[in-house]
Amino acid sequence: MRVLVVTAVAAEADSVGRGLTGWSGPVAVPAAGPYRSGTPSVRRYDRALPPPDAAPRAVPGSAPPAGSPARAQHTVDVLAGGVGPAAAAAATATVLAAAPVPYDLVISAGIGGGFAPGAPLGSVVVADALVAADLGAGTPDGYLAVEELGFGRSVHLPPPGLPARFAAVLAAGGLSQLVAPVLTVSTVTGTAARAAELAARHPRAAAEAMEGFGVAEAAALHGVPVAELRAVSNAIGPRDRAAWRIGPALDALRYAFELLSGTVLLAESPTDLLSGGSGGAGGSEGSRGAGGSGGSGGAGGSGGSGGAGGSGGPPGPGGPEEPGASDEFGGSGVSDGPGRPGGPGGSGAPVPPGAATSPTAPVTPAAPVTPETPTTPVSPMTPVSPTPPVTSPEERL
Repeated sequence: MRVLVVTAVAAEADSVGRGLTGWSGPVAVPAAGPYRSGTPSVRRYDRALPPPDAAPRAVPGSAPPAGSPARAQHTVDVLAGGVGPAAAAAATATVLAAAPVPYDLVISAGIGGGFAPGAPLGSVVVADALVAADLGAGTPDGYLAVEELGFGRSVHLPPPGLPARFAAVLAAGGLSQLVAPVLTVSTVTGTAARAAELAARHPRAAAEAMEGFGVAEAAALHGVPVAELRAVSNAIGPRDRAAWRIGPALDALRYAFELLSGTVLLAESPTDLLSGGSGGAGGSEGSRGAGGSGGSGGAGGSGGSGGAGGSGGPPGPGGPEEPGASDEFGGSGVSDGPGRPGGPGGSGAPVPPGAATSPTAPVTPAAPVTPETPTTPVSPMTPVSPTPPVTSPEERL
């Protein structure tokens, strides 16, 4: 199984990586193919599992007997592709085109704004539709989606059953979640009027972000299934930076991938991933509830652009402050919620958001993994150096 996870900024990519406990990595994937000079930076995490019918080895750590089934290799590549649908589409398409071995699934992931009261702060919305919120035309009689104009599409759908399967795993881990459409916008919602407009146009929507539809367009062109996960950092509506909860949202994103990385991302095959398991615990797939105009529409609303910080609030009781999280979004460098000092490669039960944890030792980068049937030579992978903080374009909004 090969999965590409696309985020907007490094803080989101870091959260996804911290959730991949038990996986080796990260290592940098070198640029390859005709897009060598322009391939975005990708971090790779790997996990090899023995096949179900593999016999135990006589001596632990010894080589498997001749003729033994090959170990199942699972790969998750994490990309910080940029803010907004255009940047996300370009980065995703470039990585998909340059990959020597095709991916089985693309996941757009990050933080976003939630429509109250259906998507509260800290919850995770699993998209059952990735929707371009305003790809169409305005008329005296109202909005016309691009489908009505005959020029294309404004909605991408994940494979049937996959959103419910993701949500069931999150629910089993105690994470607040729901299955509903996620809107892709180019401008973060910051007024009650705009929130009401979106709610009326897309009554089932539970969240907004800025990259999902762009990622889906690229995946569709390459024939790869797509999914989207958004951890809610603020309510969609009037801009209120003090109400943002970026740190806890990033922690919920980490925990979501910690739950998924030990379950559905270890599917034996793409067919098993897309058809196996049952839904059930996916939350209310219909209404997101009344309202949709309260709260902030800032960095969390975009799911990727972030903001200039904001006071947020005091660190929660669950753990220490998290250096660098808000810094990624143009803030002070200190999260407004409990931190998660752990890293990939850990063991034991998943750590829910807000739970206290002890620091874990740094993970040694994994050895390079040779692609199954590379079409072009790939140079050895090198360990990823720490990602420097960046200032988000959200400061300009």
